[in-house]
Amino acid sequence: MSKDLDSESTRNGFLTLQERICGKLLELDPLCKETEEAWDREEGGGGITRAFAKGDAMEKGGINFSDVHGKELPPSATQNRPELSGLPFRAMGVSVVFHPYNPYVPTSHANIRYFEAGPEGNPTEWWFGGGFDLTPYYPFHEDVLLWHKAAKSVCDPFGTDLYPKFKKWCDEYFYLPHRKETRGVGGIFFDDLKLETFEQTLDFVLSVGNCFSDTYFEIFEKRKTTAFGQKQRNFQKYRRGRYAEFNLVYDRGTLFGLQSKGRTESILMSMPPEVSWTYGWSPEADSPEEDLYQSYLRPREWLAEQG
Repeated sequence: MSKDLDSESTRNGFLTLQERICGKLLELDPLCKETEEAWDREEGGGGITRAFAKGDAMEKGGINFSDVHGKELPPSATQNRPELSGLPFRAMGVSVVFHPYNPYVPTSHANIRYFEAGPEGNPTEWWFGGGFDLTPYYPFHEDVLLWHKAAKSVCDPFGTDLYPKFKKWCDEYFYLPHRKETRGVGGIFFDDLKLETFEQTLDFVLSVGNCFSDTYFEIFEKRKTTAFGQKQRNFQKYRRGRYAEFNLVYDRGTLFGLQSKGRTESILMSMPPEVSWTYGWSPEADSPEEDLYQSYLRPREWLAEQG
């Protein structure tokens, strides 16, 4: 185990990030109604749920912190680390999901997380994970470029190999096999991460959280007053169904929360507020909706294409 392991610095950094993102949302949408609730988990630990709804621009959002521990890592956490099965654990994270009213503002998700495995107070293993992704309904190419430039800029100081690797991982992770499409335009995703030191790895994941906040709110502020009609709203609700499908069928974070007997209300807060499934729907030819399917819901090397 690394001698510089510092779980409490991680906890404090995660709580500071949660507070910063909440503050920025309320600054840009002061009409958002916030519900804050501290909760305890019977098996050990707890968290702070901060839920937002019915703002001027944000229909539903969640910015949650959790710090839980237990006697045995759930299967979702040992999927790639079978040697850790059966070990006690501590898991900490900040999870963010935003569902704006305006269909021209993307839905977005971010998460940073930390795991320890082994005896309490003397874990034998630790690692970090996280990332962020963007799910537009009516995408703007310049916003997608901004998103990926920001992702590259936060990765590069820690290693120029990180963005290409984490970008590819994100494209592969946020993919719906049964729909044969990506959930959105990607971003970065990483897991089982240990850089040269614990401190450097923590610095990186906190930078990822701050980068997400700064970049998403720049897009949010730019697009939140774009005019839209019922047609765009209906399409948004239809596409939100894909978001729900991914979270309930494939998302490892959702599975971990449920398997570890976390707080269900907080885990499923990522679900969109209004969703519709329409049988056999397909976009009209040469429509903005068709452009989303043809040009955006597949992996692309966005930054390589800009020149």
